Amino acid sequence: MATVAIYNMEGAKTGSMEVSDAIFAADINKAVLHSVVVNQLANKRQGTQSTKTRTEVAGGGRKPWRQKDTGRARQGSIRAPQWTGGGVALGPKPRSYRYSLNKKVKRLAMKSALSAKYADYQVYVIDDLSVDEIRTAKIAALIKGLDVSKALIVTADADEKVYKSARNLKGVTPTHVGTLNVYDILKHDAFVVSKDAVAKIEEVFA
Repeated sequence: MATVAIYNMEGAKTGSMEVSDAIFAADINKAVLHSVVVNQLANKRQGTQSTKTRTEVAGGGRKPWRQKDTGRARQGSIRAPQWTGGGVALGPKPRSYRYSLNKKVKRLAMKSALSAKYADYQVYVIDDLSVDEIRTAKIAALIKGLDVSKALIVTADADEKVYKSARNLKGVTPTHVGTLNVYDILKHDAFVVSKDAVAKIEEVFA
Protein backbone atom coordinates (compact mmCIF):
# COMPACT_ATOMS: atom_id res chain seq x y z
CA MET A 1 0.00 0.00 0.00
CA ALA A 2 1.12 3.53 -0.75
CA THR A 3 1.77 5.69 2.31
CA VAL A 4 1.29 9.43 2.76
CA ALA A 5 2.08 11.74 5.67
CA ILE A 6 -0.66 13.31 7.77
CA TYR A 7 -0.43 16.94 8.89
CA ASN A 8 -2.39 19.16 11.28
CA MET A 9 -3.79 22.62 10.53
CA GLU A 10 -0.47 24.22 11.46
CA GLY A 11 1.31 22.21 8.78
CA ALA A 12 3.15 19.98 11.24
CA LYS A 13 3.51 16.27 10.49
CA THR A 14 1.55 14.13 12.95
CA GLY A 15 1.65 10.66 11.41
CA SER A 16 1.03 8.68 8.25
CA MET A 17 -1.68 6.63 6.58
CA GLU A 18 -2.03 4.09 3.80
CA VAL A 19 -3.86 5.00 0.60
CA SER A 20 -5.08 2.91 -2.30
CA ASP A 21 -2.43 1.84 -4.79
CA ALA A 22 -5.07 1.78 -7.53
CA ILE A 23 -5.73 5.50 -7.03
CA PHE A 24 -2.47 7.04 -5.82
CA ALA A 25 0.14 4.63 -7.17
CA ALA A 26 -1.27 3.67 -10.56
CA ASP A 27 0.60 3.82 -13.86
CA ILE A 28 0.69 7.38 -15.22
CA ASN A 29 -0.84 7.59 -18.69
CA LYS A 30 0.39 10.88 -20.15
CA ALA A 31 -1.61 10.53 -23.37
CA VAL A 32 -4.86 10.23 -21.44
CA LEU A 33 -3.91 13.16 -19.20
CA HIS A 34 -3.31 15.30 -22.27
CA SER A 35 -6.63 14.30 -23.83
CA VAL A 36 -8.62 15.15 -20.72
CA VAL A 37 -6.88 18.48 -20.12
CA VAL A 38 -7.47 19.54 -23.75
CA ASN A 39 -11.12 18.48 -23.37
CA GLN A 40 -11.55 20.54 -20.19
CA LEU A 41 -9.99 23.64 -21.73
CA ALA A 42 -12.12 23.27 -24.86
CA ASN A 43 -15.29 22.93 -22.79
CA LYS A 44 -14.42 26.14 -20.94
CA ARG A 45 -14.29 28.19 -24.16
CA GLN A 46 -17.20 30.57 -24.52
CA GLY A 47 -17.24 30.43 -28.29
CA THR A 48 -18.81 33.90 -28.51
CA GLN A 49 -16.31 35.45 -30.96
CA SER A 50 -17.98 36.85 -34.06
CA THR A 51 -17.05 38.80 -37.20
CA LYS A 52 -19.30 40.55 -39.70
CA THR A 53 -19.61 39.27 -43.25
CA ARG A 54 -20.17 41.47 -46.29
CA THR A 55 -23.93 41.19 -45.77
CA GLU A 56 -23.68 42.55 -42.20
CA VAL A 57 -21.40 45.57 -42.47
CA ALA A 58 -22.98 48.98 -43.13
CA GLY A 59 -23.01 50.61 -46.55
CA GLY A 60 -21.96 49.32 -49.94
CA GLY A 61 -25.32 49.14 -51.63
CA ARG A 62 -24.09 50.93 -54.77
CA LYS A 63 -21.64 49.54 -57.30
CA PRO A 64 -18.48 51.71 -56.87
CA TRP A 65 -17.93 52.21 -60.63
CA ARG A 66 -19.27 50.87 -63.87
CA GLN A 67 -18.33 47.39 -65.00
CA LYS A 68 -16.28 48.27 -68.10
CA ASP A 69 -14.04 50.90 -69.66
CA THR A 70 -12.54 52.32 -66.44
CA GLY A 71 -9.18 50.54 -66.60
CA ARG A 72 -9.78 49.20 -63.11
CA ALA A 73 -10.79 45.77 -61.90
CA ARG A 74 -14.50 45.13 -61.75
CA GLN A 75 -16.04 45.68 -58.30
CA GLY A 76 -19.56 44.94 -57.08
CA SER A 77 -19.48 46.51 -53.62
CA ILE A 78 -17.15 48.51 -51.39
CA ARG A 79 -18.06 46.13 -48.56
CA ALA A 80 -16.51 43.10 -50.24
CA PRO A 81 -13.70 41.44 -48.18
CA GLN A 82 -10.88 42.98 -50.24
CA TRP A 83 -11.99 46.53 -49.37
CA THR A 84 -10.97 48.41 -46.23
CA GLY A 85 -14.01 48.39 -43.98
CA GLY A 86 -15.44 45.44 -45.85
CA GLY A 87 -16.79 42.23 -44.41
CA VAL A 88 -14.62 39.36 -43.23
CA ALA A 89 -14.43 36.26 -45.41
CA LEU A 90 -14.70 32.97 -43.53
CA GLY A 91 -14.34 34.68 -40.14
CA PRO A 92 -15.33 33.12 -36.79
CA LYS A 93 -18.96 32.94 -35.74
CA PRO A 94 -20.47 31.91 -32.38
CA ARG A 95 -20.10 28.17 -31.87
CA SER A 96 -19.71 25.57 -29.16
CA TYR A 97 -16.34 23.89 -28.67
CA ARG A 98 -17.74 21.28 -26.28
CA TYR A 99 -17.20 17.58 -26.82
CA SER A 100 -17.39 14.61 -24.51
CA LEU A 101 -15.00 11.87 -23.48
CA ASN A 102 -15.63 8.35 -22.28
CA LYS A 103 -16.17 8.04 -18.51
CA LYS A 104 -13.46 5.38 -18.31
CA VAL A 105 -10.99 7.78 -19.91
CA LYS A 106 -11.84 10.49 -17.37
CA ARG A 107 -11.48 8.03 -14.48
CA LEU A 108 -8.12 6.81 -15.79
CA ALA A 109 -6.92 10.41 -16.16
CA MET A 110 -7.95 11.21 -12.58
CA LYS A 111 -5.99 8.21 -11.28
CA SER A 112 -2.99 9.23 -13.38
CA ALA A 113 -3.13 12.82 -12.08
CA LEU A 114 -3.36 11.73 -8.44
CA SER A 115 -0.59 9.18 -8.95
CA ALA A 116 1.62 11.84 -10.53
CA LYS A 117 1.19 14.05 -7.46
CA TYR A 118 1.95 11.12 -5.16
CA ALA A 119 5.03 10.19 -7.19
CA ASP A 120 6.30 13.78 -6.87
CA TYR A 121 5.67 13.82 -3.07
CA GLN A 122 3.07 16.57 -3.49
CA VAL A 123 0.16 14.96 -1.64
CA TYR A 124 -0.51 16.46 1.82
CA VAL A 125 -3.26 14.84 3.90
CA ILE A 126 -4.72 17.05 6.64
CA ASP A 127 -6.16 15.21 9.65
CA ASP A 128 -8.95 17.75 10.25
CA LEU A 129 -9.22 20.26 7.42
CA SER A 130 -11.75 22.68 8.86
CA VAL A 131 -12.06 26.17 10.38
CA ASP A 132 -14.43 27.41 13.10
CA GLU A 133 -15.00 30.70 11.32
CA ILE A 134 -14.12 32.35 8.03
CA ARG A 135 -10.49 33.38 8.58
CA THR A 136 -7.95 33.56 5.78
CA ALA A 137 -5.13 33.53 8.34
CA LYS A 138 -5.99 29.93 9.30
CA ILE A 139 -5.51 28.61 5.77
CA ALA A 140 -2.52 30.88 5.22
CA ALA A 141 -0.85 29.36 8.30
CA LEU A 142 -1.49 25.87 6.91
CA ILE A 143 0.02 26.74 3.53
CA LYS A 144 3.02 28.36 5.20
CA GLY A 145 3.50 25.38 7.52
CA LEU A 146 3.46 22.96 4.57
CA ASP A 147 5.93 25.25 2.75
CA VAL A 148 4.01 25.16 -0.55
CA SER A 149 2.93 27.91 -2.93
CA LYS A 150 0.35 26.86 -5.51
CA ALA A 151 -2.00 24.52 -3.68
CA LEU A 152 -5.30 22.82 -4.44
CA ILE A 153 -7.25 22.41 -1.19
CA VAL A 154 -9.77 19.58 -1.34
CA THR A 155 -12.50 18.82 1.20
CA ALA A 156 -14.88 15.85 1.14
CA ASP A 157 -17.96 18.03 0.69
CA ALA A 158 -18.57 21.69 -0.04
CA ASP A 159 -17.34 23.68 2.98
CA GLU A 160 -18.24 27.37 2.79
CA LYS A 161 -15.95 28.37 5.65
CA VAL A 162 -12.89 26.70 4.13
CA TYR A 163 -13.78 27.98 0.67
CA LYS A 164 -14.16 31.61 1.75
CA SER A 165 -11.06 31.40 3.96
CA ALA A 166 -8.88 30.15 1.10
CA ARG A 167 -10.22 31.81 -2.04
CA ASN A 168 -8.32 35.11 -1.58
CA LEU A 169 -4.91 33.49 -1.14
CA LYS A 170 -2.68 33.81 -4.18
CA GLY A 171 -2.07 30.47 -5.89
CA VAL A 172 -4.56 28.63 -3.65
CA THR A 173 -7.74 27.07 -5.06
CA PRO A 174 -10.34 25.54 -2.71
CA THR A 175 -12.63 22.80 -4.03
CA HIS A 176 -14.30 19.55 -2.97
CA VAL A 177 -14.39 15.98 -4.26
CA GLY A 178 -17.60 16.59 -6.22
CA THR A 179 -15.93 19.23 -8.43
CA LEU A 180 -12.40 17.79 -8.50
CA ASN A 181 -10.87 17.74 -11.98
CA VAL A 182 -7.63 16.74 -13.67
CA TYR A 183 -6.63 20.21 -14.88
CA ASP A 184 -6.81 21.75 -11.39
CA ILE A 185 -4.79 18.89 -9.92
CA LEU A 186 -2.00 19.21 -12.49
CA LYS A 187 -1.69 23.00 -12.50
CA HIS A 188 -1.11 23.22 -8.73
CA ASP A 189 2.16 22.26 -7.08
CA ALA A 190 0.55 20.74 -3.98
CA PHE A 191 -2.51 18.53 -3.50
CA VAL A 192 -3.74 19.39 0.01
CA VAL A 193 -6.61 17.08 0.92
CA SER A 194 -8.56 16.29 4.07
CA LYS A 195 -8.41 12.78 5.49
CA ASP A 196 -12.11 12.13 4.91
CA ALA A 197 -11.78 13.46 1.34
CA VAL A 198 -9.15 10.79 0.64
CA ALA A 199 -11.63 8.11 1.66
CA LYS A 200 -14.28 9.64 -0.59
CA ILE A 201 -11.88 9.88 -3.53
CA GLU A 202 -11.01 6.20 -3.16
CA GLU A 203 -14.72 5.37 -3.08
CA VAL A 204 -15.70 7.52 -6.08
CA PHE A 205 -12.81 6.67 -8.40
CA ALA A 206 -12.25 3.03 -7.44
